[in-house]
Amino acid sequence: MSQIGGKTKQQALDSLEPMIAGVEAISAAEYQARIHKAQQLMQQQGIDALFLNAGTNLSYFTGTLWYASERLVGALLPASGELVYISPVFEIPTLASFQVMKGEVLGWHEHENPYELLLSTFKQRCAKAEPVLALDDSSAFFIFEGLRQADPKQQVVSAKAITQGCRAQKSAAEIAIMQRAMDMTLAVHKAVASILYEGISTAEVEAFIDDAHRKVGASGSYFCIVLFGPDSAYPHGVKTPKNLEKGDMVLIDTGCRLLGYVSDITRSYVFGQPTARQRDIWSAEKAAQAAAFAAAKLGLACGLVDAAAREVLESHGLGPDYALPGLPHRTGHGIGMDIHEGPYLVRNEHTPLAVGMCFSNEPMICVPGEFGVRLEDHFYMTASGPRWFTEPAISIEQPFPL
Repeated sequence: MSQIGGKTKQQALDSLEPMIAGVEAISAAEYQARIHKAQQLMQQQGIDALFLNAGTNLSYFTGTLWYASERLVGALLPASGELVYISPVFEIPTLASFQVMKGEVLGWHEHENPYELLLSTFKQRCAKAEPVLALDDSSAFFIFEGLRQADPKQQVVSAKAITQGCRAQKSAAEIAIMQRAMDMTLAVHKAVASILYEGISTAEVEAFIDDAHRKVGASGSYFCIVLFGPDSAYPHGVKTPKNLEKGDMVLIDTGCRLLGYVSDITRSYVFGQPTARQRDIWSAEKAAQAAAFAAAKLGLACGLVDAAAREVLESHGLGPDYALPGLPHRTGHGIGMDIHEGPYLVRNEHTPLAVGMCFSNEPMICVPGEFGVRLEDHFYMTASGPRWFTEPAISIEQPFPL
């Protein structure tokens, strides 16, 4: 039975059920363990405190959900000692209600300089001659500039070694949430493939995908890329996407967010009968994806995974390197609370693969003027090697397991 087309949107939605039963949020004990690991890394690296700006890093270490804005909101984590929050005074009651890891909140009024408050607090908590402050590597430049103007002599370094050092290796609890999110998005992919018909617009498909994500228990799609025919050769889309025609390559890339973690899956297949050219390129893509997975071995550099995929593509006459037809971008990205996070599967990434690291595997082939093929599944590293979150596509006619 064909997996592509043949159902109405309502029939496809009716086939979906909520999938979030039994999934558990990150516990307070795990947040405490994250803080402890960050403090250990700071002590090893000679860093006296870490400022976690509003956003993903604040949420990862403290459970506090707060979006970054022009106002300084965050938490100061000393290498030894208790967490302390910095916030506008008028936001303190709201911030307190979002805290999972509780801590003292120091406030600043609108006419006051929040960077002076942050630095004075830092120096009080890290009583030494020349303490080193690590700044959340996702912080906007104006925060760094505010600190520099408040005290030009203060040493401020990037916190990437600490934040990525903690976040790159996922715990069993994180992987369980991500697995459920991936399962949800794969179910949505199967449903959307079943509703395709000649003339359908990308907007209609995107709206269905959002509805389908809601049906399985998400708050909607976290993101969505839908491309048909020649448009599929552009990895992140085109300004004016075309409607679906017979013989078009279909590329759908989407994901959702669940308990702070994201999914991200891409499938490519043909609406109608594939041509020999489409089959050859699709098969090369599948082989490259398989080679990348096989190359993911504990202790080896992340960049070697990218090299393995490119070697396969070159053996099919594609590339070399980033040349087209071929693979114009890295083979994969880390994933977790952010859809793209380090380390990456790209040349010159020397970070060794370690247990708990999670990556996309998507060595997309772009053939300008014709079509593109991206098969994207994610894997995580275990003590025995890589393990798929979702099984890869079987064939160009059968993009999903039965």
